[in-house]
Amino acid sequence: MTYHLPATIASSHRRSLHYGLRANLRPDFDPLSGSALSALVEQNRMLYSHAVPAMETLYQQIANTHNSVLLTDARGVILHSLGDADFLEKANRVALTPGVDWSEESKGTNAIGTAIAERAPTTVHADQHYLTANHFLTCSAAPIVDHHGDVIGVLDVSGDRRSFHKHTMALVRMSALMIENQLFAAAFGNAITLHFHTRPEFIGTLMEGIASFTPGGRFLAANRNCLFQLGLSTPALQAHTFSSLFGLPLSALYDHYRSAAPGLLDLCMHNGVRVRGRAELRLAHGVQLLNDAPSLPAPPAAPRPVTPPPRSRLQALDTGDARLAQAVAKVGKVLGQGVTILVMGETGTGKEMLAQAIHADSPRARGPFVAVNCAAIPEALIESELFGYEEGAFTGARRKGASGRIMQAHGGTLFLDEIGDMPLALQARLLRVLEERKVVPLGGARALAVDIEVVCATNHDLRKRIADGLFREDLYYRLNGLVVKLPPLRERSDLDAIVNQLLVSEARTRRVADEVLQLFRRHAWPGNLRQLASLLRTASLMAGDEGEIGLQHLPDDFLDDLDAAPAAPPPAQRAATTARLDDLELGAILRSLDAHGGNVSAAARALGVSRNTIYRKLPRA
Repeated sequence: MTYHLPATIASSHRRSLHYGLRANLRPDFDPLSGSALSALVEQNRMLYSHAVPAMETLYQQIANTHNSVLLTDARGVILHSLGDADFLEKANRVALTPGVDWSEESKGTNAIGTAIAERAPTTVHADQHYLTANHFLTCSAAPIVDHHGDVIGVLDVSGDRRSFHKHTMALVRMSALMIENQLFAAAFGNAITLHFHTRPEFIGTLMEGIASFTPGGRFLAANRNCLFQLGLSTPALQAHTFSSLFGLPLSALYDHYRSAAPGLLDLCMHNGVRVRGRAELRLAHGVQLLNDAPSLPAPPAAPRPVTPPPRSRLQALDTGDARLAQAVAKVGKVLGQGVTILVMGETGTGKEMLAQAIHADSPRARGPFVAVNCAAIPEALIESELFGYEEGAFTGARRKGASGRIMQAHGGTLFLDEIGDMPLALQARLLRVLEERKVVPLGGARALAVDIEVVCATNHDLRKRIADGLFREDLYYRLNGLVVKLPPLRERSDLDAIVNQLLVSEARTRRVADEVLQLFRRHAWPGNLRQLASLLRTASLMAGDEGEIGLQHLPDDFLDDLDAAPAAPPPAQRAATTARLDDLELGAILRSLDAHGGNVSAAARALGVSRNTIYRKLPRA
């Protein structure tokens, strides 16, 4: 059967022919001798030691699927393998074993060799392999690059073509990225290493950017996510310093980490994008936070580079939905006024994102932001977590006690997520703290003054919890200084803008096909923003370098949910519903205009819409 080969595979087939290989001949499967293989592993000791744990984790995810996980050096010689017993016999027939060369020159088109030749993740399925002997295989491989951008090895999953799964490549790419980040972390001694992202929850994950600098601030190296976020190549970065890239003098960085409880850094990249970051001093004998290394002299202060004014984090959340715009506007009016804010909404609607934006835009932005999930901490531990404890307060307590999360938020913002799930017995203690602004640790007798702003969030109807005897009414009225409700994703009018914002923030593929957006608009999104972000992350990995997320990149369970959803109403019913909605909108606009004496700007502000929306909705003369 003749079919059109992907361009990458077709190019590889031409190279294979040029190497003098014949598809129907048995290739050279002789492995290296034991001593030669040991020497090769030793030459690649750093790669081997960091890759093997990632291989084991990857293998656990694909075990019993007739697959093997392989690690090769930069030339494509296998250094290590893990595999299912029932597949190893077949693998041995084609020498998927340590010591065998799987470069294109040796084996023709195959995922390992072609990934090296193309310097890109590659899947080779069944008869896309150049050698007929390998047609029973499907292989997915991703190159592993060092901090110079050079390919130093390949991570590969090879298996029976009948067990191929389209998500395998995503797992391989994520594992390769994990290895790269670990190698990067181990590469620099006596250097400042910055971990950063536009979204603070992604710091410490595979999505973070990592950059290293000398103690004097000169640029050393960056990982791939860092290069993407900065929008600069490695050669272009050689002329930069920490200060020119992130808008902060190095002396201010050291000052930040000399404080008692430094939070995340608030930085502005050279391109005007604001990010949050965490810096470490990497010494030859280990890693220290900068404030643990006072003996290192701070470099002389450099003039602060001119950067654009910081964009309001609250404004960044407003992507066009009227209800969300109203919530953001209300919150903006009470920032720094000592008003406790209660955020309500379904799980995943962005309550913590709003809380972080409130903190970042408030006068306390330089103080700590401490988040506590009241539903995630076991009831037996939540009291000590919140209020802290003195030495000997209970069996297993630390020798010198511990400060609680409330004290850790001193000078900043305390975010109490899922406040509706706080045990009833602790609600009285929290009420006292909020009223007196003092904390008494467990086992202690002295009250400690605490200066905090409080933001709470819940997906519960707290009034119903009060009626059921599960929430204190006096605490409810202490918390609801300002109540804002976030709309669920299925009710928001700015879905397209949210999709684009999530893709940009995660440094992923920038475009989603129109047919996919149409499916997104149909979906109920029970997991809201969290579900959408997770789906886009997976789909972006599946899309790889294709530049556009299409239907073929969406997870199967998402498509299954769409198939199971109720059918849309018939056109006549939709038209009638739309007409009723239009009438309601027009009525609200006319009432608002009447209340504001015909002032369109005032009416628009009251409704939380733009003036253009009002002009568009009004009937034409």
